[in-house]
Amino acid sequence: MKILAVAFAGLMAMGCGSMGQALGSVSKGNGIVDAITSVIGLDKVTAKNLVGTWKYNSPGCAFTSENLLAKAGGEVAAAQIEEKLLPYYQQVGLSSANTYITFNEDGTFTSKIAGTTFNGKYTFDEATQQVKLQGLLLSINCYTKKATGGISILFEAKKLLTLLQTMSKLSGNANLQTIGELSQNYDGVRIGFDMKK
Repeated sequence: MKILAVAFAGLMAMGCGSMGQALGSVSKGNGIVDAITSVIGLDKVTAKNLVGTWKYNSPGCAFTSENLLAKAGGEVAAAQIEEKLLPYYQQVGLSSANTYITFNEDGTFTSKIAGTTFNGKYTFDEATQQVKLQGLLLSINCYTKKATGGISILFEAKKLLTLLQTMSKLSGNANLQTIGELSQNYDGVRIGFDMKK
């Protein structure tokens, strides 16, 4: 899984903060996310909606406020970030077969991320859309939002990298490259996975 570290290091070097640039080069099409769904919390997931098995479908991202979304250039910027993420996710080998999460009604979850198991307990705050995942060796917070045909599971960029590094270590890779400091340009953007049942 050494490629995991390399891929995300490359992503950080690209700097999705330059999303304001090259917006004109992104044409409207299948990859464009509607502006309304590009902001965390505008269309909320309920605890009942969350229960079930969600499988990776594509990269996901959301802005943490409408103001940030507007400054970044609207839904085109969200689509641009997802398009930048896709080749790195593909290099890591993320697929619906090896990346999924099951939220059970009893507050437990089972998941695999790039084929590595991560299980434990979760709590979900409907008001903030925050999910706290508590495993044996790792605890991490993520956020949900409704997405076309499913939900998004999103992380602060640093937290996603922590999760992926931990998953890599658990899979037995002792040669992880150090992932450098994240650009502050990620402030206000959460990235992760669009999931479908």
